Amino acid sequence: MKKLNTLLLIFTFTLAGFAQNNSVSEDSLMLRKLYEQSLLNGKSYEWLDHLSNNIGGRLSGSVNAERAVKYTKAELEKLGLDKVWLQPVMVPKWTRGVQEYAYVQVAEGTTTPVNITALGGSVATPETGLRAEVVEVHGLEELASLGKEKLAGKIVFYNRPMQPDVIHTFEAYGGCVDQRYSGAAEAAKYGAAGVIVRSMSHKIDKYPHTGSMSYGELPDEKRIPAAAISTQDADYLSSMLKLNKDLSFYYKMNCKNYPDVESYNVIGEITGSENPEEIIVVGGHLDSWDLGDGSHDDGAGVVQSMEVLRLFKESGITPKKTIRVVLFMNEENGLRGGKKYAEVATAKNENHVFALESDSGGFTPRGFSFDASPQQFQKVQSWEPLFKPYLIHYFELGGSGADIGPLKGGNTVLAGLRPDSQRYFDYHHAATDTFEAVNKRELELGAATMASLVYLVDKYGFDSIQNQPDILK
Repeated sequence: MKKLNTLLLIFTFTLAGFAQNNSVSEDSLMLRKLYEQSLLNGKSYEWLDHLSNNIGGRLSGSVNAERAVKYTKAELEKLGLDKVWLQPVMVPKWTRGVQEYAYVQVAEGTTTPVNITALGGSVATPETGLRAEVVEVHGLEELASLGKEKLAGKIVFYNRPMQPDVIHTFEAYGGCVDQRYSGAAEAAKYGAAGVIVRSMSHKIDKYPHTGSMSYGELPDEKRIPAAAISTQDADYLSSMLKLNKDLSFYYKMNCKNYPDVESYNVIGEITGSENPEEIIVVGGHLDSWDLGDGSHDDGAGVVQSMEVLRLFKESGITPKKTIRVVLFMNEENGLRGGKKYAEVATAKNENHVFALESDSGGFTPRGFSFDASPQQFQKVQSWEPLFKPYLIHYFELGGSGADIGPLKGGNTVLAGLRPDSQRYFDYHHAATDTFEAVNKRELELGAATMASLVYLVDKYGFDSIQNQPDILK
C-alpha cells in the first residue's frame, strides 16, 4: 500500500509538471503570435500616420482634438468591439496665437534673434512686447536670495539643464521641470516682469520645448508671461550675460486663455467572458501640444493601446476579464481626462484590476514599471522569461502613468510601458515631435509588448501566485 501511494504521488507530480510545461509553451506561442500579428499585419503605424499627418497637433480644446476624437472612435468601431463610447469631460482651452518673437539686445541697434515658445497656459506679453534686463538663476530656490530688489521689473531666466549624467532621463526631467511649471508664479512674487525657461531637453539645438505651467492662486492681474527658450539659445544668452549683465531681452507672445470647453475621452471594450466585472485598462492620451504633431507624445501610446484590442481580436483571444482601451483627453495641461475617468469609475463602483499606460514615446520597448504590492510584483516577475526572447528585461517597481494614476487604490495594479528613453526628450513638446521621428518597427514592438502583458494579466490575474506556472524554476 505504501508503495502504491508513493507511485500515485510521483504520477501526480509528473502530471502537474506536464501541465505546467504545457501552459508555459502555450503562453510562449501566444506571445509569439501577438508579436507576429503586430509586426506582419499591424495597424498602429497606419493609425499614427493619419493622426499625425491628416489631423496634426491636438491641443486640448482645439478643433484638431475634436477631429482626433471622431477619428479614433470610428476606428475602434471598425474593430467590432463590444462597446465604443465617448465620455464627456470639460477641459481648459488655451491658444498660442501668432508665432512668438524674441531677441537679445547687447547694445543699441545690436540684436540677435533667439527661438522661444510660449508655455501652455501663459498669459500674453503686452501688445508691443516686453523688454527688460535679465537675471539668470538655476532654480526656484535662488529667487529668495536675490529678493525683490534685484528681481522687480526684470525677466527671470531659469537655466538649470537636465542633468546629463542621470541615466534615467525621466528622472533628469523631474529634476528641473519645476522651474517650467512654477517658475512664473514664484518670480511674480518678487515683482519680475516675465520669465524665460531653458527647454527640458538633453539635446543642444534651436528648437524650444513647450509644456504646462501654473500660476497657482496668483490673481490674473499679477500673472506674468512665461516662455521656453531653446537649449542652444539658452547657452548663448548665458554666455552673453557673463560678458554684459546689462543686456536686455525682448519677447512678444499672443497666447490667450479661454473658458473651459467640452471634450471627450474615447473608450472601447471587449467584454470579459468569465469575469466581465473585472476591468483591465490600456491607454494613452489623445491630446498633444501644438508645435509638432504629437507622434511620440502621445500619438504612439494612443495607437499602441488601440492595437492591443485589435491584436486580441485578430489572434482569437477571448479574454476572461473586460479589456478596455481609454484614450484620455487633456493629459498635457490639466489631466482632466484621467481624473474624469476615475471619477466615473468610482461612481459606478467599477472594479479595475489592472491599468497599463503608454506615454513615454514610440521607441524600442525595454519593459515595464509597476505600481504594485511586493506580492503582486512577485507574480509579474515570474513572467519575465516569456519576454526575454523579445529583449524585454526591465521589470521594476515604481511608477506607472499620469492618466491612470487616479485609479490607484485597493488592489489595482498600475503599470507603464518603458521604452528606451534616451532620445525621448529630443522631441518631447517640440516642433520635432513628428511622424518622421517614429520608427515603424519600434512602434509595433511596443504594441505587441503591451498586448502580451495584458494577455498574461487577463489569464492569471494577481490574486495568487499559485494559479500559474512557475516559469522561473
